[in-house]
Amino acid sequence: MEKFPGGRDIVSRESSSVEICPSREADDSELMAVHSSEYLDKVRRGGWSSVERVRMGLPVDPRLYRRCALEAGGSILAGRAALEDGLAANLGGGTHHASADRASGYCIFNDVAVAVRSLRRDLPDLWVMVIDTDAHQGDGTHALFSNDRKTFTYSIHVGKNFPAKKFSGDLDVPLDRWVGGRAYQDAFCRSVERSFLEFEPDLVFWVAGADIHEDDRFGQMKLKVEEIRNRNQFVLDLVRGWNVPLAVVYGGGYNRNVELTNQLHALPVLQASNDDRSQRKISPAAGLSQ
Repeated sequence: MEKFPGGRDIVSRESSSVEICPSREADDSELMAVHSSEYLDKVRRGGWSSVERVRMGLPVDPRLYRRCALEAGGSILAGRAALEDGLAANLGGGTHHASADRASGYCIFNDVAVAVRSLRRDLPDLWVMVIDTDAHQGDGTHALFSNDRKTFTYSIHVGKNFPAKKFSGDLDVPLDRWVGGRAYQDAFCRSVERSFLEFEPDLVFWVAGADIHEDDRFGQMKLKVEEIRNRNQFVLDLVRGWNVPLAVVYGGGYNRNVELTNQLHALPVLQASNDDRSQRKISPAAGLSQ
């Protein structure tokens, strides 16, 4: 959990052009556009079975609901700010393993799905692309948008890694374990640019993912910091070149060096803050505004 205040501190310290805004909790109606009422009640009460606790990976705590609702609310605000200003981020989010009634891999509420459906209340014809560059497949996001032709789900990840059971998205790019930076970049740049140009989104949510670093405990990739920087810049240049609004969310990051995890999460936000658009609004993840 240190990465949330740690990442915020780095962004605040190293970029004078970023406006850090308070988050808010996603309300029940926003959450229930994605998750069942029974599931929300389970999260509130902490009514998890032993198997569910293991799959979730987080401690059962009465504060869990608020923490995750704040994270989802942060992505709603980031999406709205991106549409208004061109570029925004949530200093958290990317909880892409959560599905309608199931928690998994530290993910309780699927913040990107909640944000997209919240935005569509006012903008029903909004076409959204989710670019997921976390080291693990965004199976929950894929499942939630499987029948939604206005949302394109893209995921590049290690093929033989968590989750064991994958759910196909609009485009999956599975890579070998311990893939290096050059092979990653070749596979990523070709596939994501082609998908972006064919789908022509009105808004992009980017699950950045810091767990592709070579020293991450769970990612099983071998990218160095400079190679991650190059990945980030490719995404930023792609959306900027076509003037498409971008909302950045963290995704996973579990480096053996906690401070490096913080830096890798802050990196795409700092790179985005150097973009030539006039406004940058950043919403802190749950726990930062408590």
